[in-house]
Amino acid sequence: MEKNDEIIINIEDIGIHGEGIGHFKGMAFFVPRALPGDTIKAGITKITSSIGYARIIEIIEPSRDRIEPECPIAEKCGGCQLQHLKYSSELKWKAGKVRQDLIRLGGFSPEEIDAVMEEPIGMDFPYRYRNKAQFPVGYEAIKEENRDDSASRSVSYSNNRKMENKGNRKIVTGFYAGRSHRIVPTEDCMLLAPQNKGVTEIIRKYMEEFHIVPYDENTGKGLIRHILTRYGRNSGELMICLIATKDRLPQEEYLCQRLTMAYPEISSITINVNKRRDNVILGESNRTIWGSDSIMDTIGGIQFKISPQSFYQVNPIQTEKLYNRALSYAGLTGKETVWDLYCGIGTISLFMARHAKMVYGVEVVDRAVKDAAENARINGIKNARFITGKAEEILPEFYGEGGEKLLESFSGDDVDGSDRKNIKTDIYSSNENTAAEAINNNEKSVAEEARTPDVIVVDPPRKGLDAACIDTMIAMSPEKIVYVSCNPSTLARDLRMLADGGYKLMKYTPVDQFSRTVHVETVALLSKLEVKQHIEIDLNMDELDLTAAESKATYDEIKAYVLKTTGLKVSHLNIAQVKRKYGIIERDNYNQPKSENSRQPQCTPEKEQAIKAALKHFNMIQGE
Repeated sequence: MEKNDEIIINIEDIGIHGEGIGHFKGMAFFVPRALPGDTIKAGITKITSSIGYARIIEIIEPSRDRIEPECPIAEKCGGCQLQHLKYSSELKWKAGKVRQDLIRLGGFSPEEIDAVMEEPIGMDFPYRYRNKAQFPVGYEAIKEENRDDSASRSVSYSNNRKMENKGNRKIVTGFYAGRSHRIVPTEDCMLLAPQNKGVTEIIRKYMEEFHIVPYDENTGKGLIRHILTRYGRNSGELMICLIATKDRLPQEEYLCQRLTMAYPEISSITINVNKRRDNVILGESNRTIWGSDSIMDTIGGIQFKISPQSFYQVNPIQTEKLYNRALSYAGLTGKETVWDLYCGIGTISLFMARHAKMVYGVEVVDRAVKDAAENARINGIKNARFITGKAEEILPEFYGEGGEKLLESFSGDDVDGSDRKNIKTDIYSSNENTAAEAINNNEKSVAEEARTPDVIVVDPPRKGLDAACIDTMIAMSPEKIVYVSCNPSTLARDLRMLADGGYKLMKYTPVDQFSRTVHVETVALLSKLEVKQHIEIDLNMDELDLTAAESKATYDEIKAYVLKTTGLKVSHLNIAQVKRKYGIIERDNYNQPKSENSRQPQCTPEKEQAIKAALKHFNMIQGE
C-alpha cells in the first residue's frame, strides 16, 4: 500500500479526535468524518509501518447514525468533530469512551465499572450552548490554483501575511480549521449563543474603515489579534473584548457607539493587551473602554462576576447539572470541611459552601482567586476561603511543615509569601471578620479541621492530578473524594492511584458539556475504605505466603519508618515503584504510564535505598 492508493474500508470505531477507525489488510486507518457503520472508498493520505491515514472519496454505504450537519461550515471548521453523528449515538460513544479508559488505562474490571456507572447526562438541545467565543482575526487571500480553469478558485484564510498585494485580500474573522492556523471565515457558530452573531462583522468593518491591520503571528506586527465575546445566559449581559498588541485603538468611541447601538445588551467593552509572540490568546492586562470591566451571570442561584480572563464554564445549563451531581456525590450535611482544588472563580466552591461548614479553594491564577473571593462576597457566603497557588504545592505544604503558617493566614491576615519557595500565597477570604474577631469565634480551630477534611473536590486541567497532590490527598484521608474530569485517560490514571491508596470508586457519571465535539466531562465519587471492617476466617498458616506485600506493613507504616530512620519523606508512588521493582506488586496498572502525556516521577536512588531497608525491616523482602 502506498499514498494515493484507493481502498474499501468498513468503519468500526471513533478515535479520540473524532476520526473514523477501520482496518484494511490488518492495518488500522484513521479517516476524518467517517462513522462506525460506514462503508467507504478511501484515498490513502499517509502511511507508516503500523497505521495509516485516509480521506473519504465516496461513502458506499452510510452508517445508520449518519446525519446531515446543521452547520454549513462543519466540514471546514475543526471545532465540531461529530456534527454528522446522531446525538443519541454521540452520547453513547462518549459514555463508552469513559468506560473503555477506566478499564484499559485504569485497570478496573468491566464488572466493577458497569456496576458503578450511572446514566450519562446529555443535553436537551445540543446547539447554541456556548456563552464564550474567541474569533481570530486575519486576512483572506484569493488565489487561482488551476490556470486552465479560471472558474476554479481556492480561498485561503490565514492570519499570516503571505501576499504583499493588499488589494487582493480582505480582513476576515472566524475559527481555525482543524489542526491549523488557517481561518475559516464565519460570523456565526451553531454552538455559540445567538446573541454573539454579527459582533465580529461590526468590528471587521471598523478595522477596514480605519485601516487597522490584523496581527501577523509570523512577523509580530499588526494590532488586533482576536475578538472575545462572553454572554451571560441568565443575566442577558454581553461582553466584548478585543485582544490587541496595544492598549489604545483608533476611534475607540466610534467603535463603542457602533457596537452598543447594534447590541443594547452590551455592558462591557474592553481591550486586552497581549504582546507575546506565541499562541496564548489572552494577555495579563485589561483596559475598559466602555461600561463595566465585567459581566454577571447565575448558575444554580449563585451569581458570578466574570472578567475577560475568568475561567467560567462555557455551558452554564450543563454546568448546573454537573455541579449538582458533584454536590450530590459529596453528600454534605452542613458539618463538613471541604477542599476544592483548581477552584477557578469559585463555581464549585460556592455550590459546596451553601451545604458545608467551611470550604477552602486553591487556584493558580491570581485573578481568578480574587474573582472567587468577590463572588463569595456578592452572594453573602462567608464560609469560603481561597488561596492563590498550585494545588500540588499548596496542599503538601499545608499538610506538612508549612501548615502552621497557612493556618495563621486563614485567621484573616494576608501573607506576603516572600519566603515560601516560589509559592504565591496571597490569601483571599470572603470572611470580613478581623483577626481578633476570628480568634474570639474560635476560627483557628475551624481552620485546624482543614488538615483532615471530610471531602476533597478536584477539577484539574486535562493533564490530571500531580503525584504529590494525590499523595497528600491520601494522607489527609477524607471520607470522600469527588473528581470532576475533562479527560477520561488522566481520570483513569488518577483513579487507579487513588484506589491503590485506599479508596474505592463508588459511582461515576459521564456528562456532555460540549455536544457535537469529542470532549466529555465525568464526575466520579471515591470513598475511603473502612479498614476497621473485617471478617474472620480459618487459615492454615502453612499455606500463607508471609512475603506477600499486603500481609506486612501499610504504605503509611513504611513512610513513617523511612522518616524515622532516615529523615526522608517518601510518597505512596515512591513506595509502589520500589515494591514493583522487588516483585511485591503483581498488578500491572499502578505506576505505568498510560499515555504519552502521563508524568511519572521516579524514585531517587537515596529514597529507593531507604524504602528497600524498610521493606527488609517488615520482612517484605529478604535481606541480601
